[in-house]
Amino acid sequence: MKRALSNNYLKFKHVNSLSLFCSAILLSFTISLSAQEKDPIVQAIVDEAYGNSQLKVLAHELLDDIGPRLVGTPQMQQAHDWAVEKYKSWGVYAENQQWGQWKGWERGITHIDMISPRVQTLKGTQLAWSPSTSAKGVTAELMILPEIRDSISFQRWLPQVKGKFVMVAMKQPTGRPDENWKEYATPESFEKMKNERETTSKTWKENIERSGYNSRSIIPVLEKAGAVGILDNYWSKGFGVDKIFGARTKKIPTVDIDLEDYTMLFRMAEHGDNPRIHIVARSKDLGVVPTLNTTASIKGTEKPDEYVILSAHFDSWDGATGATDNGTGTLVMMEAMRILKKVYPRPKRTILVGHWGSEEQGLNGSRAFVADHPDIVKNIQAVFNQDNGTGRVTSINGAGFLQSYDYLSRWLNAVPDTIRRHIETTFPGKPARGGSDNASFVAAGAPAFNLSSLSWDYGIYTWHTNRDSYDKIVFDDVQSNAVLTAILVYLASEDTSKTSREKIILPIDDKTGKPQTWPVPREPERKGGM
Repeated sequence: MKRALSNNYLKFKHVNSLSLFCSAILLSFTISLSAQEKDPIVQAIVDEAYGNSQLKVLAHELLDDIGPRLVGTPQMQQAHDWAVEKYKSWGVYAENQQWGQWKGWERGITHIDMISPRVQTLKGTQLAWSPSTSAKGVTAELMILPEIRDSISFQRWLPQVKGKFVMVAMKQPTGRPDENWKEYATPESFEKMKNERETTSKTWKENIERSGYNSRSIIPVLEKAGAVGILDNYWSKGFGVDKIFGARTKKIPTVDIDLEDYTMLFRMAEHGDNPRIHIVARSKDLGVVPTLNTTASIKGTEKPDEYVILSAHFDSWDGATGATDNGTGTLVMMEAMRILKKVYPRPKRTILVGHWGSEEQGLNGSRAFVADHPDIVKNIQAVFNQDNGTGRVTSINGAGFLQSYDYLSRWLNAVPDTIRRHIETTFPGKPARGGSDNASFVAAGAPAFNLSSLSWDYGIYTWHTNRDSYDKIVFDDVQSNAVLTAILVYLASEDTSKTSREKIILPIDDKTGKPQTWPVPREPERKGGM
């Protein structure tokens, strides 16, 4: 059920434009509310956050100087080391904890050119862990998958890929996002486009499946047959945006080519223009490297064996710099920790921050922490996790803990109204089963809450894309989230009561007709990519 909190808890209200304007003016200087005036630590958190913010400095050092943080890369190691040193400069104990190993790899230069029937430099990049070309690169004609009748006809066609680049993604009918169509097209035209896209997608998928493979398993088959490279396009349904994931080849390069150029090449191949391209995709195979979590802590003075945890994954995909997934979550937790060390240096409970590795491959870092530290997990007061983008927090649910309304409401009541009024709470909520690192703790029975953010078109434009960069950060919202997190952590630490772990009775599963069960801890992948 959803409940709005009263003045003693949370209260939702509509505000007119004048009050919003006034709130913004006040926020830029200081926030002083009656609830905060009763608690000088809350006011000190607010004053430090708005008067001495380090968010832009941290963002520059992490995103501009270090860049993307793909697991197994030197940049990921550099980020871990940077975080440890940054915490130490604030007087906070920090360390890197190894929990596994991963395929080591480092991205180099990608350059893609069409050289026939005309010359044009193309936009695109190699996928993560792609094998390298030589310094001279690879030049070849490209081809698209044929119409496949069955697995036998596919095997007869397969030798034709030898010495060719093979295009393995469909030709999208449009590069305009749906919102653009909705605004400008006639309803009939919009519907026609959507039907064409749906039909093309279905036809493309079924055509590949008639080969006896799917869109993933066909790639090593093409490589084995002698293809010199794989050309892909994973359009994110926004202007100029592709999702960049990992390669599935062992010896030949795999590159994602931006939609505009990919569909041009596809049309040329369809029309018999025999386009030829030249690809230089340099990378380094670094063997096996350690995978880490970075943790930092402020030891509790009264209950040092009880823990309040700040949580955010540190790794990213590397199509861009991972600014909103999860650079912004990382910035929130680091800034909150810096503030707490300055204004609340002697917490009642131990405050611990976890910057988890390899979340993108299955919550591996946080799952490893939960498995390796049962002594901490059993004594967790609360976990606050932030992941999904740069937006201000707008939603918190009780994660299926029956009494979560009681303590979360009390803590949220001390948060400035300019922040609190945007947050919708759902109690008791449901336990997270995946998605982000809070799920690792929930599965172990620890009260772990995701601070869910306003979208800012996260799903289309920045989530795992080639556009997830510093310029997409909305620092006002990130600053708001740092204040929220620091206050919640402070009050969770100070609470005289231990949080209840009583769970709700889960409803019947519609598919099985049986009661749903609480998620259980899953083992992390400790040897990845090898």
